[in-house]
Parts: sequence; C-alpha cells; structure tokens
Amino acid sequence: MRILSWNINGVRTLPQYHPWNTFKTFREILTHLQADIVCFQEMKTARSGLNRNIAVPTPFDGYFSFPANKGGYSGVAVYTDSRTVTPLKAEEGLSGTIQPKPPLSQDERISRHYPCADEMNLMPDEHGIEPSELTSLDGEGRALMLDFGLFVLINVYCPNETSDSRLPFKMNYHFMLQERGRDIIVVGDINVCATPLDHCDGHLASNAATFYDHPARAWFRDWLAPNGCMTDVVRAFWPCRKGMYTCWNTKICARETNYGTRVDYILATKGILPWIKHGDIQRFIKGSDHCPIYVDLHDEITTDDGRKLRLSEVMPQPTEDKTAAAPRLAARCWDEFSGKQTLLSAFFSKGARVSTAAGASDSSSPSGSPSASPPQASAISPTGSTTLSAPDAVLPDRTESLDLANPLMHESRSPTAESSKAKSTGAIKTGVAEQEKIPSKPPTGPPKRKLTDVPVTRTKPNKKLRHAGGSSAAGTGTLDAFFTTPQSSQPSQSQSRPSLPQSQSQTNNDPLASDYDPLSPNSDYQLALRLSLCMDEDIPCEPGPSQTAESAMEPSQYRSSSGSKAAWSKLMAPVEPPKCNVHGEPAKLYTVNKPGPNKGKTFFLCSRPVGPGYDKGKGERPRDEVDHRYRCNFFKWASEVRREASSSTSSSSLTSVSSSQK
Repeated sequence: MRILSWNINGVRTLPQYHPWNTFKTFREILTHLQADIVCFQEMKTARSGLNRNIAVPTPFDGYFSFPANKGGYSGVAVYTDSRTVTPLKAEEGLSGTIQPKPPLSQDERISRHYPCADEMNLMPDEHGIEPSELTSLDGEGRALMLDFGLFVLINVYCPNETSDSRLPFKMNYHFMLQERGRDIIVVGDINVCATPLDHCDGHLASNAATFYDHPARAWFRDWLAPNGCMTDVVRAFWPCRKGMYTCWNTKICARETNYGTRVDYILATKGILPWIKHGDIQRFIKGSDHCPIYVDLHDEITTDDGRKLRLSEVMPQPTEDKTAAAPRLAARCWDEFSGKQTLLSAFFSKGARVSTAAGASDSSSPSGSPSASPPQASAISPTGSTTLSAPDAVLPDRTESLDLANPLMHESRSPTAESSKAKSTGAIKTGVAEQEKIPSKPPTGPPKRKLTDVPVTRTKPNKKLRHAGGSSAAGTGTLDAFFTTPQSSQPSQSQSRPSLPQSQSQTNNDPLASDYDPLSPNSDYQLALRLSLCMDEDIPCEPGPSQTAESAMEPSQYRSSSGSKAAWSKLMAPVEPPKCNVHGEPAKLYTVNKPGPNKGKTFFLCSRPVGPGYDKGKGERPRDEVDHRYRCNFFKWASEVRREASSSTSSSSLTSVSSSQK
C-alpha cells in the first residue's frame, strides 16, 4: 500500500501541466499517481466549486476540508481507493469543533478527547492575548483526520509565516497538532525545515549558527526523534542525502538548479514504523511548486513474538455496500452527489432542453385535419405567430425575417442605396402577398400581431461613408480616395495647376503604373506597392487616376519620409539588454507583477540562475559566502537603460556632425 502527499497549489492549475493535461478526467490523474491513499494540500476551492469529476472520481472516495471564510484559499483533500482501502471514520479539523450537519455522533468521532486551549501553552498575539478557544485555528480548512484502524492519518497544511503578526497563529496550530495522540501518520506541508540539511542555504555559516533560533524550527526539532515521539520517515531512509528538497520558488526559476527547501513530510509514531517499507520524494513530477512524497507499507510483518500479521487483517477492507461503509464526510454521501439535491448546473448542462406542452399545439387545430406544413417547414405561421412542431423544438431564429425590414443592412450589400431600398420594399410586399395566399387557421385566442405590422424604422444612410469612396460605382472607398482632395470643393485639375509633364511620368519607369486601377479590389495593395517602390528608390511616384499633381511628392519629401520611418523604427525597437557587472553577460528582462506604484514596469537582472550562495545583496548575504557561479546582484530599470541609450546616440550624432563641419 502506498500513501502519497502533494501540495498541488490549486486543483484547477494541476491539469494545466504535463502530463496531467493529457488526461480527460480527474480519476485518470489519481490513477496515474499509483497510490492507494492520496493526500492533497492547497486545493484552493470551495464546496460550491467542486464538480462531480473532482468530488466523486469513482472508484476513489474524496474527503475535503474548506476554509470557512476565505474562498480559493488553503483547503486539503484525501482520496482513498475504495477497491483497496476504506476508512472507518473521518473528521474535519484537529480541534473537534468543526462538525457537519447533523453533527457527528460519539461513535462517528475518531477520538474521545480533543485539544483544549485551557490545557495548552499557547503563544500570545502581538497584543499579549492568548486564544481562549481553537475554533479560529481550525477555520481555514487545514486538516483532515481519517481512522484506518491500524493508524489515524492526519493530512495537514500548516500555516506559513507571511508576517510577524502571523507567527502566533502558526505556532499555536503546531501546538494543537502536537496534542493528537494514538498511533498516527502525519502527512502534508508543515512549512518548517527540520534541519540545516533541509535548506538550500543551511550549510552557510551565517545560517547554521542561528538555524534553530526560529521558534517553529525549535518546536519541530523537539517534536521529532530522538527528542520527540515522531519519526521523519523519508529522512530515516536517506539520512545523509543532500538536495532532497520538496519546494522551490518558481518566480526565480529555482527548481532548475534545485535551490529549494524541504517542508513536506511524512511523520509516524513508533508503533507504525515496523509497517513502513520505503519512503522517498518524486522530484521530477511537476505540476506545482512542490513535488510529491510517499511511503510504502509492508503487506505482512513479523512481530517480536514471532506472529505474522497481514495488513489486510489490521486495516478495514472494502465491502460490497460501499455507501454504508463510507464515513458521512465522504463527498459521495453529500446531498448534491447522492441524488438528494439537484445542482443548479444541471439546468444549464449541454443536454438540457426547454420542454413545452405538446397538447397546446394539438388543441389549436381540429382533429383529423392535415398539417399545414411538413415537420421540416418554417416555424413562422401565416398569421405571424410561432408554432412548435415538437415538444423539444427550439424557438426559430427570426433574424432573417427582421432583416427584411431593415433597409440599412441591404444598403451595405447592394450596389446603390436606391436599388437596396426598392429591393427591401419589394421583399416586404412579396412576403405579405405570400402570406395572403396561404390559408390561415381560425384563431383560437386573441388576434396576434403580424410580423409585417412591426413599424419599419428607416435609418438615413451615412453620407460620410457614401462620399468617402469618391466616384466609385460600388460605393466602397479605397485607401487612395481618402488621401485625395474632393473635386467638388476645388476647381478642376486643369484650372488649379498644370498637369505633370508626360515626359516625367515616362521616365519613372513604374512597372505598376499600367496595372494600377483604383476601382479594382486590389487597389489598396497596388498603391502600397507603388509607395514602397518609390520610397526605396527615392524617386517621385506617378500620381494615379484619383491623385492630383499636388499629391505627388518630391524626392526630398520621400527622403524625409524614409528618415522618419527609420527614426520611428529605432524609437520602437526593443531595448538592448545591458551586461551585468560581474559576469559581463547580457541581463534578462523582467516585469513587476506585485501591486503597487511600480506594477507593470520592466527591469533587468543577471541572467544566471539562482543557487546556493547567490548574491542577494550586501545587506542580505556576507561577501565571503557569495558564490559567483550563480546570479549576481545586478539590477537596472529598463527606462534607465533606454535613457542611457538615447543620450549616447544623440552625443554620437553631435560628434559626427561636428567632425563633418571641420
């Protein structure tokens, strides 16, 4: 039997990684982990956000604990393979104060004694007040307890010390976890490094001397063997193994160089140790900033008195009536997944249809009369009312019928506005005539309004759009027409200015001059080719049929346009990365994502990866402990780099101008 623990950092983010994105269901993900008991931390979901795929992945039974107030935060889950193991009891939390509805009976509870705040030495908060109850500690959905007979499994996600004010909450949660008795196996994210060997910088002299000064590390050292009752199972199999880390900072790509910490553990009391077969981490399984850890149990052991015990004899085995055997905390016993309650999402599922009364349509027509139209006919009746040919029929789309009454839609499709107006009017008249020919059924209720009775609102066509196309017959403007002077507002070409000499237009040798047609669909593309050719060769471009001689640009103007284009290209070009001071290598560009005044700004850091002893800065790490094989403390804002590049360019241009004048 295998017990696996993994901080997945969100149940919705796990399927975004390989190989989990290749599986279609959550059951396939659990099967791929190859464990009989799977414990997850940081589910980051709520009960209302769980679907059947995650809550009841048959044949696995799911047990969940959610935060009381914060949605998408914390949360733990335990999945048990019902084919191999079934828990006897299950509880949420460590204090025994979190109860389902109705509350657990005495026989359903795992323990008869629970931690009490009055009997514990708790740490006071920043105001010097000690907590008088433990309900607040259990209100963040951080623990699940399952009784398997041989042992009690505790899946826990201990708080992280995000600030100094959070330290009392973290320590008091550790004290409450320590109060749990009996033979137990504690799995999960403890958020504490046990020894300097479990920290990437633990070997440095400055850290090793003060490693246990932190109260959480001191508590953990006293709880573990040989000082305490709990045994670090994975470390027991690998006592001198370095780099056995389970968590990495993904923001600085620390996993690439294995610059991490070991904060995920599987702990067991002395009575369970004979059953432990092996334990290890699975560093190369990705999908989170943590990696899975596991332990394997023996199928059979021999006691000190020579008796042989099988695991199947001391642990409950699944029965045929799985519903009766599963504890009430199992997700398949919830009302929404046991058929006692209908989910709101069921009304909006893909197969849901709007059902109507079939007798309503039948009663409107006399019995024995033939139908007015076949089943595949139009859903619009001659009287303008809508009829359904089947109970599950979908309401017809009336967009096409309403389109006839909108002349503006047809103006954009027809060659001219007058013809489109005539067509739309004729279409309406034709529809009315056809409706008059079809015999209508006698109305059974109040007369309904006809579709043609809807008042037609004729929108005046936009004159700006009509005149933008110049004299185009199709009414669609070209790119060339937008840059010409309207002929109606100015005198003709021959009166305003003399036309361009024919000899000049012939010397241009423009291969596109004969093919250019402003009325063709490709006129914009042809004009772009002409302008590009003229700019590259610094020659004046022959004006097209819709251009005037005034619009023809001189060669000097084309040169200035080319220079402007080059200037804009240089301005919008990406900033050339600077080189770090220590390694002389191009730096890497980053973006600030933290909320604040600098959010969205870009900056440069040393491109080398982080590692043990990388330079955090003079205030963070002593100079004699810096390892220059890893990232140095180079930092520079991208705006500063761009400013320096522009100033150097302007100074070099001034130097070249002065030298040319000399």
